[in-house]
Amino acid sequence: MRIDVHTHIIPESLPDFVQKYGGERWPILNRTCTCGATIMVAGKPFREVTDQVWSPEKRIEDMDREGVDMQILSPIPVTFSYWASIAEAEEMAHIQNNFIAETVAQNKTRFAGLGTVPMQDTEAAIREMDRCIHELGLNGIELGSNINGKNLDDPSFIEFFRMAEQWNVPLFIHPWETMGKDRTPRHNLMYTVGMPSETALAAATFAWSGLMEKFPNLKVCFAHGGGSFPYLLPRLDQGWNVWPQLRLTTHPPSYYAKKMYYDSLVFDPLNLKFMIDRFGHEQILMGSDYPFLLREVPPGHIIEQSLSLTAEQQACLWGGNAAKFFRIGGYMLDPIQQNK
Repeated sequence: MRIDVHTHIIPESLPDFVQKYGGERWPILNRTCTCGATIMVAGKPFREVTDQVWSPEKRIEDMDREGVDMQILSPIPVTFSYWASIAEAEEMAHIQNNFIAETVAQNKTRFAGLGTVPMQDTEAAIREMDRCIHELGLNGIELGSNINGKNLDDPSFIEFFRMAEQWNVPLFIHPWETMGKDRTPRHNLMYTVGMPSETALAAATFAWSGLMEKFPNLKVCFAHGGGSFPYLLPRLDQGWNVWPQLRLTTHPPSYYAKKMYYDSLVFDPLNLKFMIDRFGHEQILMGSDYPFLLREVPPGHIIEQSLSLTAEQQACLWGGNAAKFFRIGGYMLDPIQQNK
């Protein structure tokens, strides 16, 4: 079985919060035809999308054609709304989480879901995480790589991560509001350089800050293969070695990096092999970034191209690791798995 852990979805009937609450930062889904729309932010086009981004039926058609058995649905990061008032952000989270839960409920064998929470207020974030997991039955939470410019090791978020560990909630970290935005608008460098760099900063924060030592059972996965983080890890370790006064952990960052998870969206078998050599194949989950232009088509293509992998390792990357990480029960992913 193949599970794509990195896919995005948005309600077709997303309300117009600009009209309801004012302000320019709310995303608006502006339909351009029966099968397409433009996501507008501040009156400007943010992203062109097709009905793949809201239609379960269209997604299932694509999944069947591309050999994907299940998608993990998550919100589009532009809808996180961490900048908004708590009540307004919580309402936006409710709309998306309810939509994802309903989509999963109607297609239980094809979809699982991740929720979003208003991280600008820890109490509200915990409350919505509780609802997502224990009422809606979602499989985890998607978080932005920073919250209004605060890295995720900010003390204000500690209680959130404590509860995520206590409730065994998987967290999927996705870049948003990337660093260097003022320098990356040309050539779409925000997507090709900014996002991987932002993800690396988030992963380095987890590995250096002591979060993974404080919460050793916390389950966290980073989008886009961790961005540039795997390649910066030796430099982080060197910093830990030469700056003992800055150490917050018992072990160097690489120790904790091997306890974190990463999707496989790195586009090249050589990069995938590097990640596997560095972290172990058990830490890699197949992810494609469906349905956006930079996605991998078909999902898991570079896993197929990685000829050095055994059949068992491929099965783990295609779906076995994801099933374990997101607690997706009842799926035997491969005859090899069934015989173990």
